[in-house]
Amino acid sequence: MSELRVRIAPSPTGSIHVGLVRTALYNWLLAKQQNGKFVLRIEDTDPTRSTEASAQAIIEGFKWLGITFDEGPFYQSQRFPIYREHARRLVADGKAYYCWCTAETLERERQEAWSLKRIWKYDRRCLALPAEEKARREHESMPRTIRFLVPEGKVTLDDAIHGRIERDSKEIEDFIILRADGSPTYNFAVVVDDALMRLTHVVRGVEHITSTAKQILLYRALGFPVPQFGHLPVLLGKDRKKLSKRFGAASVDDFKKEGYLPEALINFLALLGWSPGGDREILTVPEMVNEFSLERVNKADAIFDEEKLAWMNSEYLRNTPDERLVELIRPFLAEVGIPPAGIDGSRLRIVVGLTKVRVRTLKEMAEMMKPLLSDNYETDPAAAAKFLTPDTRVFLAQLADAFAAVPDFNVPPLEDALRKLAEQLGVKAATLIHPCRVALTGKTVGPPLFDVIQVLGRETTLKRLRG
Repeated sequence: MSELRVRIAPSPTGSIHVGLVRTALYNWLLAKQQNGKFVLRIEDTDPTRSTEASAQAIIEGFKWLGITFDEGPFYQSQRFPIYREHARRLVADGKAYYCWCTAETLERERQEAWSLKRIWKYDRRCLALPAEEKARREHESMPRTIRFLVPEGKVTLDDAIHGRIERDSKEIEDFIILRADGSPTYNFAVVVDDALMRLTHVVRGVEHITSTAKQILLYRALGFPVPQFGHLPVLLGKDRKKLSKRFGAASVDDFKKEGYLPEALINFLALLGWSPGGDREILTVPEMVNEFSLERVNKADAIFDEEKLAWMNSEYLRNTPDERLVELIRPFLAEVGIPPAGIDGSRLRIVVGLTKVRVRTLKEMAEMMKPLLSDNYETDPAAAAKFLTPDTRVFLAQLADAFAAVPDFNVPPLEDALRKLAEQLGVKAATLIHPCRVALTGKTVGPPLFDVIQVLGRETTLKRLRG
């Protein structure tokens, strides 16, 4: 059996869309499981939309996610002579022909047919031209495309996910494979590349399934083996509309900036259309590699639920070592106005440990850490109105005095001091706890209050309670 070879082939026209990541992930898992090869190809044949900056962003995005490549990146823009050579070979073999029809003429005919509610299909007029007329046009160097001569018969696709699909070639017009400027069309370039790169499997989004019949015909005409195709289900938003980078879907960069961990995003995307069986939702990469198969990929569309992703990320944060989070949180602290370089490392580690079990993202963690590391934080107006009343301010001043008298500024004696004061005042401990939290952090929720007090220390605690 030949070595399994798969690829991902993004167009460098923007940041990495999550649908592209899921496709790359499934190919990567398949290659890892079968000890195969995973190839990166950059499909940059459109010079008006493709940029080197986007290509580099794609490469860096995959690197951040931990998705690695065995070969590439290969750039289609550097392979034009290869496509032209194979297109001319098809012409020489009588499997393709030159077409001198202009785009304007063809578009006008399409519009006329549409207005008459007729189906328009190219009529092979250039193929039928007399030899002397073709020679004249060649001699005058008239602009020309190359069209594939679609053969008669059925085209059968045995899709790894959707099963057998048949299409009659009568439904397919003679499509252009090489434009007048010498650039290849998508269907032609992808077949030539996939064949020359010896791909055994082509796993991609279901939106490409309508093009597959054309590609199978090209494989046959060029004498290349047809790979195993597998078309993945569509990703939908919660509104059940298709996600795409043109219609509001978040990119990998967006999730990175929000403070999602790459392993959480990978885990989440892996389960959008595939299941290892059972009700497990937290999976390590080795577990995914061991259990992944195209047979377990669902045909049905998958819903991208950001709330579930946030939950999954919180689970990963909870189980990530504090030492790693200390490094990951630094840029997020800088964004909220806390230069991390000036913070004691041991204190930062303690605060990370207190907050990581109460947040969903690193961005939320930085916000929760802010009052524990700096005086530059905001108090929630609603919390202040409810808990920082004139009466509670009197209690907080008394609480500050009680804390000032605590010789050992640690959790047990601090909690004991608050509860004793509440008993003396004839109020519940919560009557002091809630205003105390708001006075110290500006919020009504957060890490355990007495841990917060210990971290803040005597001087800061007393200042905020009396402030």
